[in-house]
Amino acid sequence: MRPRFHLAFPVHDLEAARGFYQGLLGCAVGRESSRWIDFDFHGHQITAHLADTGGEAVANPVDGDRVPVRHFGLILERSEWTALAQRLEQAGTPFLIEPRVRFEGRPGEQATMFVRDPSGNALEFKSFADEAAIFARDPGLD
Repeated sequence: MRPRFHLAFPVHDLEAARGFYQGLLGCAVGRESSRWIDFDFHGHQITAHLADTGGEAVANPVDGDRVPVRHFGLILERSEWTALAQRLEQAGTPFLIEPRVRFEGRPGEQATMFVRDPSGNALEFKSFADEAAIFARDPGLD
Protein backbone atom coordinates (compact mmCIF):
# COMPACT_ATOMS: atom_id res chain seq x y z
CA MET A 1 0.00 0.00 0.00
CA ARG A 2 1.35 3.44 -0.80
CA PRO A 3 1.19 6.35 1.66
CA ARG A 4 -1.94 8.47 1.85
CA PHE A 5 -1.71 12.21 1.46
CA HIS A 6 -2.68 14.61 4.28
CA LEU A 7 -3.39 18.32 3.73
CA ALA A 8 -4.59 20.88 6.29
CA PHE A 9 -5.86 24.23 5.08
CA PRO A 10 -7.51 27.34 6.55
CA VAL A 11 -11.22 28.08 6.18
CA HIS A 12 -13.25 31.05 7.44
CA ASP A 13 -16.44 29.05 8.10
CA LEU A 14 -16.44 25.37 9.11
CA GLU A 15 -20.11 24.84 8.24
CA ALA A 16 -19.61 26.30 4.75
CA ALA A 17 -16.60 23.97 4.36
CA ARG A 18 -18.77 21.03 5.51
CA GLY A 19 -21.46 21.96 3.00
CA PHE A 20 -18.96 22.08 0.17
CA TYR A 21 -16.74 19.08 0.95
CA GLN A 22 -19.38 16.77 2.43
CA GLY A 23 -22.53 18.06 0.77
CA LEU A 24 -21.34 18.95 -2.71
CA LEU A 25 -18.23 16.80 -3.22
CA GLY A 26 -19.54 13.83 -1.21
CA CYS A 27 -16.56 13.55 1.17
CA ALA A 28 -17.33 11.60 4.34
CA VAL A 29 -16.59 13.42 7.60
CA GLY A 30 -14.12 11.88 10.03
CA ARG A 31 -13.11 13.33 13.38
CA GLU A 32 -14.02 16.93 14.07
CA SER A 33 -13.88 19.55 16.78
CA SER A 34 -15.11 23.11 17.10
CA ARG A 35 -11.91 24.24 15.28
CA TRP A 36 -11.37 21.62 12.51
CA ILE A 37 -12.99 18.86 10.41
CA ASP A 38 -11.31 15.84 8.76
CA PHE A 39 -12.70 14.87 5.34
CA ASP A 40 -12.17 11.66 3.34
CA PHE A 41 -10.99 13.09 0.01
CA HIS A 42 -11.08 9.90 -2.07
CA GLY A 43 -9.00 8.01 0.50
CA HIS A 44 -6.77 10.96 1.37
CA GLN A 45 -7.18 12.95 4.57
CA ILE A 46 -7.80 16.67 4.23
CA THR A 47 -8.47 18.84 7.27
CA ALA A 48 -10.25 22.19 7.29
CA HIS A 49 -8.94 24.34 10.16
CA LEU A 50 -10.92 27.38 11.27
CA ALA A 51 -8.97 30.59 10.68
CA ASP A 52 -11.32 33.19 12.14
CA THR A 53 -8.88 35.72 13.56
CA GLY A 54 -9.33 38.38 10.90
CA GLY A 55 -6.63 36.69 8.85
CA GLU A 56 -5.14 33.26 8.74
CA ALA A 57 -4.95 31.58 12.12
CA VAL A 58 -1.41 30.49 12.90
CA ALA A 59 -2.29 27.40 14.96
CA ASN A 60 -5.23 25.51 16.45
CA PRO A 61 -5.22 23.32 19.57
CA VAL A 62 -5.26 19.58 18.78
CA ASP A 63 -4.90 17.13 21.69
CA GLY A 64 -2.58 19.43 23.66
CA ASP A 65 -0.47 20.62 20.71
CA ARG A 66 -0.58 23.91 18.81
CA VAL A 67 -0.93 22.57 15.27
CA PRO A 68 -0.13 24.94 12.39
CA VAL A 69 -3.33 25.59 10.44
CA ARG A 70 -1.58 25.34 7.08
CA HIS A 71 0.38 22.11 6.75
CA PHE A 72 0.63 19.01 4.61
CA GLY A 73 2.18 15.58 4.91
CA LEU A 74 1.84 11.84 4.64
CA ILE A 75 0.16 9.01 6.49
CA LEU A 76 2.79 6.28 6.77
CA GLU A 77 2.97 2.70 7.99
CA ARG A 78 4.29 2.67 11.58
CA SER A 79 7.68 1.20 10.65
CA GLU A 80 8.18 3.91 8.01
CA TRP A 81 7.09 6.61 10.48
CA THR A 82 9.50 5.33 13.15
CA ALA A 83 12.40 5.15 10.67
CA LEU A 84 11.70 8.70 9.50
CA ALA A 85 11.51 10.01 13.08
CA GLN A 86 14.88 8.41 13.83
CA ARG A 87 16.42 9.83 10.64
CA LEU A 88 15.17 13.34 11.45
CA GLU A 89 16.41 13.08 15.06
CA GLN A 90 19.85 11.81 13.97
CA ALA A 91 20.12 14.68 11.48
CA GLY A 92 19.40 17.17 14.26
CA THR A 93 16.22 18.38 12.58
CA PRO A 94 14.30 20.73 14.86
CA PHE A 95 10.76 19.51 15.48
CA LEU A 96 7.84 21.88 15.51
CA ILE A 97 5.99 19.13 17.39
CA GLU A 98 8.14 16.27 18.73
CA PRO A 99 7.23 12.70 17.71
CA ARG A 100 4.39 11.54 19.94
CA VAL A 101 1.11 9.63 20.06
CA ARG A 102 -2.05 11.71 19.79
CA PHE A 103 -5.60 10.65 20.77
CA GLU A 104 -4.14 7.70 22.68
CA GLY A 105 -6.71 4.97 23.30
CA ARG A 106 -9.34 6.85 21.28
CA PRO A 107 -10.68 6.59 17.73
CA GLY A 108 -8.01 7.83 15.36
CA GLU A 109 -5.05 7.17 17.68
CA GLN A 110 -1.98 8.23 15.73
CA ALA A 111 1.74 8.81 16.00
CA THR A 112 2.53 12.31 14.76
CA MET A 113 5.41 14.72 14.31
CA PHE A 114 5.81 18.11 12.66
CA VAL A 115 8.86 19.69 11.03
CA ARG A 116 9.42 22.69 8.78
CA ASP A 117 11.11 22.54 5.41
CA PRO A 118 13.88 25.05 4.57
CA SER A 119 11.26 27.55 3.35
CA GLY A 120 9.24 27.33 6.58
CA ASN A 121 6.42 25.11 5.33
CA ALA A 122 4.98 22.89 8.07
CA LEU A 123 4.89 19.15 7.34
CA GLU A 124 3.12 16.52 9.42
CA PHE A 125 3.98 12.85 9.26
CA LYS A 126 1.53 10.52 10.97
CA SER A 127 0.83 6.84 11.42
CA PHE A 128 -2.45 5.44 12.66
CA ALA A 129 -2.64 2.64 15.20
CA ASP A 130 -5.40 1.22 12.99
CA GLU A 131 -5.45 2.17 9.30
CA ALA A 132 -9.22 1.60 9.29
CA ALA A 133 -9.57 4.45 11.82
CA ILE A 134 -8.11 7.21 9.63
CA PHE A 135 -11.61 8.66 9.28
CA ALA A 136 -13.12 7.26 12.51
CA ARG A 137 -15.51 9.58 14.33
CA ASP A 138 -14.67 10.62 17.91
CA PRO A 139 -17.61 12.15 19.81
CA GLY A 140 -15.21 13.06 22.64
CA LEU A 141 -13.62 15.96 20.73
CA ASP A 142 -14.82 19.46 21.57
